[in-house]
Amino acid sequence: MRGIALWRAILLTVLVAAIAAGAWLWFDWARFAGTPLAIPAPGQSIDVARGASFKDIVHDLRARKVTHASPLYWRVLAMEMRASGRLHAGEYALRPGMTPRNLIADMAAGKVMQRNFTIVDGWTFADLRKALAAVDTLTHDTAGQDDAELMKGLGAEGDHPEGRFLPETYAYVKGDKDSSILKRAYAAMSKTLDAAWNSRAPDLPLATPYEALILASIVEKETGRADERPRIAGVFVRRLRLRMLLQTDPSVIYGMGAAYVGNIRRSDLTADNPYNTYTRVGLPPTPIALPGRAAIEAALHPADGKELYFVARGDGSHVFSSTLEEHNRAVACYQLKRCQ
Repeated sequence: MRGIALWRAILLTVLVAAIAAGAWLWFDWARFAGTPLAIPAPGQSIDVARGASFKDIVHDLRARKVTHASPLYWRVLAMEMRASGRLHAGEYALRPGMTPRNLIADMAAGKVMQRNFTIVDGWTFADLRKALAAVDTLTHDTAGQDDAELMKGLGAEGDHPEGRFLPETYAYVKGDKDSSILKRAYAAMSKTLDAAWNSRAPDLPLATPYEALILASIVEKETGRADERPRIAGVFVRRLRLRMLLQTDPSVIYGMGAAYVGNIRRSDLTADNPYNTYTRVGLPPTPIALPGRAAIEAALHPADGKELYFVARGDGSHVFSSTLEEHNRAVACYQLKRCQ
């Protein structure tokens, strides 16, 4: 009897120990699943390659010291969440405060990390291409293409690219093609320009939406001040009506290309080319930059008035004048520093 009692005591002890160990493991696993990962700073991410196994993913997390938990814990969590075998490839954000449960949920839902690329108002198309080429998280499928080939690939064969892409912020995921951003920006500009053209002010000296785009690009380059855009557009609209030379320096600079080194000389103003608005009446043949929505609205809803001239004050704002005499005084004051 004593032997039986001893065995019962041993079995009971083993059972209690097993239950205690199981309980400890369960609580430890639950703690793991709900405890934030060791993410040092915002902006971290993990890449899940196509065909990567769950073991590969956990190995990467452990190698980067995001987690020290046993791979078994991760495996059990994935099974508990019914996510085993259905994790999607892609780049996933590692957000401060994120738990293992959060991360697996993102991977199971394919909630890949969104990145942003911003096209800046007033960039040239060359600026846009340079900025895209510098983004190492994009696939550069337009690399090596000239502008004509690129536009053909976008379904816009024959279009001059300048001005055709709407300055805005575009979301993408790692590995997206740079052409996908260009396609969206091209479509966004077409839609924006068409809508603005259809609601334009009456009797504008603009025959087509493209002419409006050209004018908007000049307005964009002439000022960064929102309150001045309609006034500057008004000056150019009145000059177009009167067949006056536009005499806009940004167009001259665009026409100079690489020859422009920071200042315009008198000889540059007299050297004739299609973009020299000091020698040719009317708009230049193409836009000179990528105009934003506000510049497009200003070009198609210019301010009323009699002003035909403006000159920079030197602080980002301009002085507007209705007569050449007033304008010459403003030039003498703000450009030549001969205020009276």
